[in-house]
Amino acid sequence: MIFRSPYPDTAIPVLPVTGYVFARAQELGDKLAIIDGPSGRALSYAQLGAAIRRVAAGLHERGLRKGDVFAIYSPNLPEYTIAFHAVASLGGILTTVNPLATADELAFQLKDAGAHYLLTTPQLLDTARAAAAQAEVREIFTFGEAAGATPFAVLLACAGEPPAVVIDPREDLLVLPYSSGTTGHPKGVMLTHHNMVANLAQCDALPDKDITADDTVIAVLPFYHIYGMTILMNLPFVVGATVVTMPRFDLEQFLQIMQDYSVSFAYLVPPIMVALARHLSVDKYDLSALRGINSGAAPLSEPIARACAERLGCLLKQGYGLTEASPVTHTNPLVPEKNKIATVGLLIPNTECMVVDTVSGQPLGPGEQGELWVRGPQVMRGYLNNPEATAALIDADGWLHTGDIASADEDGYFTIADRLKELIKYNAFQVAPSELEAVLLGHPAVAEAAVVGRPDVTVGELPVAYVVTRAPVSADELIAYVAKRVTPYKRIRGVEFTDQIPKVASGKLLRRVLVERERSRIVGV
Repeated sequence: MIFRSPYPDTAIPVLPVTGYVFARAQELGDKLAIIDGPSGRALSYAQLGAAIRRVAAGLHERGLRKGDVFAIYSPNLPEYTIAFHAVASLGGILTTVNPLATADELAFQLKDAGAHYLLTTPQLLDTARAAAAQAEVREIFTFGEAAGATPFAVLLACAGEPPAVVIDPREDLLVLPYSSGTTGHPKGVMLTHHNMVANLAQCDALPDKDITADDTVIAVLPFYHIYGMTILMNLPFVVGATVVTMPRFDLEQFLQIMQDYSVSFAYLVPPIMVALARHLSVDKYDLSALRGINSGAAPLSEPIARACAERLGCLLKQGYGLTEASPVTHTNPLVPEKNKIATVGLLIPNTECMVVDTVSGQPLGPGEQGELWVRGPQVMRGYLNNPEATAALIDADGWLHTGDIASADEDGYFTIADRLKELIKYNAFQVAPSELEAVLLGHPAVAEAAVVGRPDVTVGELPVAYVVTRAPVSADELIAYVAKRVTPYKRIRGVEFTDQIPKVASGKLLRRVLVERERSRIVGV
């Protein structure tokens, strides 16, 4: 069956993203739009809009034209938003890069995206230069003074006016974030102005939406990632809220900023939720202004979600999305009686989905588990220069095959079990790693956990756990703990203790790194 959103469709404005996001900027005027959390530097809506226009004029003077690709390789700063919208308003295309990327990783993205301009920080300039030398970058800009690069301040000081550029929102690309999709190789995700405007409008149309003009939102999730880009760098300005940026996550600084700026809503990821549920430092800070948290980017176990909500005294909900869908497709209502904390919630407006049997390809009904397919105006145009990967992900009827295993209940609330490609096959049974990770996180000695399959000639794969501990515990104790709480075929068969579990900046576990480690162990590499 096809599942449809319980909400009525909303009108999607056919506008370039900057015009849509800052439609209210003039009326908001002196209201604070964005604040650099560590330093307190702040811009009002009027100042932010003026800065975007000046930088757009400066970039045009330096040769940026419609269709040129502009890369941003930087942590979160208020100026990131200025650069993003200056480029977007000129019809340029942005490709955003993880600030932890190596020179080779950055060079790959610059070359693949065809970037001619690169913006970074003085601290990352050496890496940026090394990467740019391998690509066709014409000019490097920096947030700050650094020899051999153009200071961003030069653009901010431009006295001219930007040109009027005709943008076709449905056709013209806005951003090229990079995603592994359902395979491990990074690919440029082609999102148009209309894709992002659609997703912002869909989120804003929710009757029980997350944020309003009265909110102050913390932007600790990286702007280069689609979650931070859409939901933290753009959605708050659509509703007239205030954004407080952080360049990287540090728990003590995060808590201090939450307290100092009376943050009322936080978009977070599961690793931060674990810290908020368990770390002793949380009790030292006044977080009473916080009324809600949305967790996304990876599954959050119900015990951690409830422990966090109870400790902070706020409503905690989950949502779901993916880079290829701009990203939001599902979310819970911000109302206690409508929030099912263990689920990712309901379909947002203008969105439909199916749960499809992974073997037969037949649509399934409520209570049945299969691959989640979604369809809506937020779905990407395709992968850059990769029609084969695009065709493998989006079928002829417009269904995006997410690669995630999901199920829906009778009320239309969805639960994500795991990635299709990461399911462990034990004696022909499918074992979801996230389910076992949730059980392990229920043990008081476990701080973090990741479960992967270990190749085995007899049963196919053995579920094994990589664990970061917060108190002494033995492997046998953890194996027994899980065995009491799952059916026999789901039991973990080994435990590897580690100091750190690999994750991407959005909080998703990099299970493939651990899978590769297991395969290397077997073949003796």
